[in-house]
Amino acid sequence: MVRVTTEQPTDPATAAMIGEVIEQMSVLAGHIRAAQRVAAASIDPGMQAFGLKMLRHIARIGPTHASALGAALAVDKSVISRHIKPLCELGLLRTEPDPNDGRAHFLAATPLAETKLAELRAGDTAIVHRRLATWSADDLHEFARLLAQLNTP
Repeated sequence: MVRVTTEQPTDPATAAMIGEVIEQMSVLAGHIRAAQRVAAASIDPGMQAFGLKMLRHIARIGPTHASALGAALAVDKSVISRHIKPLCELGLLRTEPDPNDGRAHFLAATPLAETKLAELRAGDTAIVHRRLATWSADDLHEFARLLAQLNTP
C-alpha cells in the first residue's frame, strides 16, 4: 500500500524518485495528447483534440449544460462555447432545450457521434492502449488503483 503524506520529502532519494515519477507522467501525458489529436483527426481533419474530449465526456454522462461540462473538464465556459458550433456542424453534437429553464440548453451526443466513438474504441491503436493491452489484469488493476489514489485530493 502506498502511504500518502502531505509533508515534503526531506530524503534526497525520495525526492529523486518523485522527480522520476513526475518525468514519466509528463512523457505519458505527451503520448495521450498525441493520441487524442490523432483520434480527433480520424473523425474529422479539422476536429480539435479538446472537441473530442468534450464529446467523449458528453457521450459518457449524457446530456449536460455547457457550464457543468466546463466544470467537469476544468475549463472556462468560453472554451466550451468555442467548440460547440464545430461539433454541431459536424453532426456530432446537438443542443436540446432544458425543460426546466427556457434560457438553458443541454448538449447531447448525436447517434453519429456514438457511432464514431464506437469506431474509435474498436480500432484503438493509441500507444497507451497498445502497451496496456499487454499487461496482466492484476497489473492493470493495481495501476488503476494507484492512479485513482493519485487523483484523489
